[in-house]
Order: sequence, then structure tokens, then C-alpha cells
Amino acid sequence: MRNIIITLSLFLLASTTKAAIPDTTIYVSPGNDETLEDALIASREFKRLHTTADGYQFYTNNKDYPHVTISLSPGRYELMEPLTLRPEDSNLDIIAPNGAQIVGSRQVRLQSAGMPINGRNALFAPFSSFNGIAVNPRQLWVNGSKAINSRNVEDFNKMNRILNYDKKNRILWLRGSDLSNEQIADINDNDGGMRSHILPELVLHQMWEVSVLRSDGIVRGADSIGVTFPHPEARIQFSHPWPGPMYNSKHDSPYYIQNSWQFLDSPGEWLNINGMGIVYIPRKGETTDNAYTDIPVQENLIRVEGTPERPVTNINIKGITFSYTTWTRPSREGHVPLQAGMYLTEAYKLRPQIDRTDNHKLDNQGWLGRARAAVEVSYGRNVNFSNCEFTHLGGSGLDFIEGCKGGGIDNCKFSDIAMNGVVAGSFSPAGLETHLPYQPADKRVVCDSLTVNGSTFTDIGNEDWGCCAVTAGYVADTRITNNTIHDIPYTGISLGWGWNRTANCMHDNYVAHNRISHFAQHMTDCAGIYTLGNQPGTIIEDNTVSDAEPPAYVHDPDHWFWLYTDEGSSNITIRNNHCPSDRFLKNANGPGNVWENNVQK
Repeated sequence: MRNIIITLSLFLLASTTKAAIPDTTIYVSPGNDETLEDALIASREFKRLHTTADGYQFYTNNKDYPHVTISLSPGRYELMEPLTLRPEDSNLDIIAPNGAQIVGSRQVRLQSAGMPINGRNALFAPFSSFNGIAVNPRQLWVNGSKAINSRNVEDFNKMNRILNYDKKNRILWLRGSDLSNEQIADINDNDGGMRSHILPELVLHQMWEVSVLRSDGIVRGADSIGVTFPHPEARIQFSHPWPGPMYNSKHDSPYYIQNSWQFLDSPGEWLNINGMGIVYIPRKGETTDNAYTDIPVQENLIRVEGTPERPVTNINIKGITFSYTTWTRPSREGHVPLQAGMYLTEAYKLRPQIDRTDNHKLDNQGWLGRARAAVEVSYGRNVNFSNCEFTHLGGSGLDFIEGCKGGGIDNCKFSDIAMNGVVAGSFSPAGLETHLPYQPADKRVVCDSLTVNGSTFTDIGNEDWGCCAVTAGYVADTRITNNTIHDIPYTGISLGWGWNRTANCMHDNYVAHNRISHFAQHMTDCAGIYTLGNQPGTIIEDNTVSDAEPPAYVHDPDHWFWLYTDEGSSNITIRNNHCPSDRFLKNANGPGNVWENNVQK
């Protein structure tokens, strides 16, 4: 196999009964797309040939697997497809002693666009497909810096605000002065030319979330502009009650339009011409001689996929940087989140409201999905990430989806991430209405005993402003400790789910010794640390929360808090946290919460 060297660190030892199980190291260097895949196959074959069980048992029982280390030389590893670790990959280390980068992009040198665009010199990168699949990226990085999708606002404090919101006819009304006739014509262009391949989107700020709505058409009224949207986002956006836009108020919801030819006018902006390539306005010093773009083509880099009966066990990933992914669902179906980036797949309003025992009345019905992450783990036992970096990502960073026991992250860095940094646990399975308590009969599906420790988070949620540095849903015995979180749009740590005080699978979580600052930079109704649901035995202590930065354009700039126990929060102890004041919110809480000594300067 090319670029792969296998070394036995412990040879088979003679024995009267059976041989000892050897360990081995597989050394990998960059240079071809199959390198990592080949190394994983070599690891499986080594384990199969040297397991103490027979060949069939190798695929059914991982208890006696040899230990394999895949050691990466420094360099850039471009994946043709996600690297998938299965139960037979148990007892595996993937390490980069001197650092290495695993990427989901293709690097392309920018060339001249051949004409100025909106009075600006422009560069162009052609592409149409990768590996037989059409490429439709939502992100772009040039020389390692994230480019900005063309939009009609440079300063978010100067965003336009909506005029009205017609739920019955599913029309969003803007002020007549917001768009020129030329801009409307450009957005509506369908003449079959280049501009018909451009898909403009309206990004709508709604309390604690932002919706990304594909434009279906724009019409000018007498003194207003009406915008319509396709399904499914139109149906979901106009059907559910919360969160929703503010209108006819002192703080009507702000919005901006992105991915439009008319708004490609500032250095660092880019435009996706679907199926043809990207156009980019270079920053100072960027030319065809030195400008390279990373066009993300993968949504995932590594997947750990076990089963309840056969989890993937004892995986250690160390010293690797994961970069340049995308998440394309908003380009196909829009993006209407409920909270923390969890998007609605179905939603509607109940009339009359539902009466719930020991809970307030409910009118919001919703079923959820979650964004893809660069690294995803399902049914992993003792899967660990240490000294890794997650950066330049179009989805979330690292997601422990379900059935994860033990393991977690230590001393990792998360930055420049479009969605959440770390995600853990269920946020209601696809078939469960999200306001119902989650108490699965099979406890193997619950994520428990995870650790998020000693890591840094900054510039998280830089596209979906309603995302968090650490977002944990239905988890148990999870420890979030000693992390530094700053410069984030919404909440630092969100723990729990369900808006419900009824008993569920959550219990004994621990959030301590974290430092959270410069939060709430784009959203409202948020906190340094935020909780939901009944979590017996959960303790939040010795955290430092400071320096909220709420913007003026949110509907309620004063609705932020250092600590926030939200709907259904029950049986949680909040003590000895370091906060500048008693700016705390206890909203529709259940019983058993203890608050002690949380104002310490």
C-alpha cells in the first residue's frame, strides 16, 4: 500500500496454548486521497489476522482486538469521503505527534473573472462537481480566512427591519425603500442566464434564532415589498408560533439578504453561482498569484458508527486539526430552527393550548433535526479527542449523537464554526414531539459520562447566531469543566431539553470551573449558562460569567442573564458561581432548585 508502513511493537510470543495479542503502528504520510482509507483497511486486516477469536468472531465481538495506532505525518489530508470507524475498529488510536490537518475541501487557485463586478475587480473559481456529486458550497475560505457571503449589510447594527408578517398568505413584507427596482429584478431573475443559477436567501432575526429562507419571489407594492418563500421553510416558518419575528413594535425584527449578485460589492465577499463556480471580491493584497480558496465539499470528516449491541470502543484521536466542511441542507430546504440550531422538520400552533400536569400550557408543536458535524459519534464507548482543533467548519464541530458512554474531549480548540461547537445527546428523536419528556426504555441510547474539559471556544455560531459553544440535550453524568468560552453570539453552555419538569433521562450533570465572557453578541433571551428540564443531581458551580455584549438591534436588548434556568428546570443546584450581579432568570421552573452564593466579583 502506498505511503503506509506497518511496524509490530509487540511480536507474537510463543505459547503452549495461544499467542499474545500484538500491538502495531501504521505510519501514514499525505500524498494521495486513499492514504487514510488504506490505513484503516490495514488496521482492520491486522486485527482480523491477529485476534484471539476466529475470523467470524472478529466481526461480532471486539473484546479481544489488538491495539492499533495510526500515526499521521504532518500535512494536509483531503478526504474523498468521510472516514467511518465501525465496531471492528475498536482499540484504535489516530494520532498526529507533530500535527496534521484533515480537510473536507478542495483547494483551488483563483483566477480572473474577466470583468469587474459592481465596479470591483473580481476573481473566479470554476467547479461543478466533485466525485460525481454536484458541489453547492455554503462557505468559502481564501488563504485560510473565511469569506463573507454577499449581503446587503456590512454593519449589522444597520440592518433593515421587516414591516409586517402575513401568516395567512405566507408573505413577509418589507419597507418599500429597502430594495431598488434593479435589486428586485436581479433577485427575481429567471431568464436562464448565469444569474438564474444564483439563489438569494433572506436571513430573518427572530428573538433567539435566525431563519434562513430561500427567496421564491419578490413583488413591489405601493409602499412595501412582499417576499415569498418555497416549501418546506414557508410552511414551517409561518405555521409555528415560537420563536417568531417581531413586527408592529418598537423593535421590529431585523433581516438581511445574502447570496445576491447586486450585493457582491465589498472586499472579502463571495457569491455561489450554483453548478458553475464562485465569484470573489479580493481583499487587499490578494491576486491571481497568491489567492487560493478552500471550497468545502464534505459535510463530515469522521463518523464513529456503532450499534447498541456492538459499540465502537476505546478510540483515541489526538493532535489533529479538522477543517473545511460545509452543511448544505439550508440551500435545499431552508433553515428554521427552534433553538440552539436544532431545526424544525414539522411545526404548528395548537388552539386551544394543551394543559400539562405540573407544567404551563403549551401551544408550540415541533419535531426536530440537527445539523451535520465535522466529527460525529453514535454508539461509541470511551471515544476520546485530545489536543485537537476544530476550525473553519460549515456545520457543527463535534457531535456525540446518541448512545455514547464515557470519553469526550480534553484540551481542544474550537473556532470559526458556523453552528454549535460541541453537541451531545438527543434533542428529542425524530418521532417525538420536542416538548414531551424523553425517557427511552432502552437506556443504551442515552449519552452519559461524557466529558468536555479544558478546551477553548471562540467565534462559534458565526452563521446560525442561535448556536452555542457547548450544547447538551438529554444527557446524564456529563461533566463540562475548565473550559474558556468567549466571543459568541448567543449562550455559552446550554444544558438540558424539553421545556418540561416531568422526569426524563437527564440526571447528575456537572458544570464547573468554566470561564464565559463576551456572549449574547447577536441574540437575546440567553445566558452564560442556560438550563432546561428536570435534571436531578445536576450541579452548576464555580463558573465565572462576565461581559455580556447584547446588540441594539435585538427585540429586547435587556433580556440576557448571567445564569438562566428556563422552563421545567428542576432539581438543579446553582452555587458559588462568579457573576458581577444577581442578573439571573428563573423562568417557569419546577421544584428542587437550589441557588447559593452566585454573586462574587
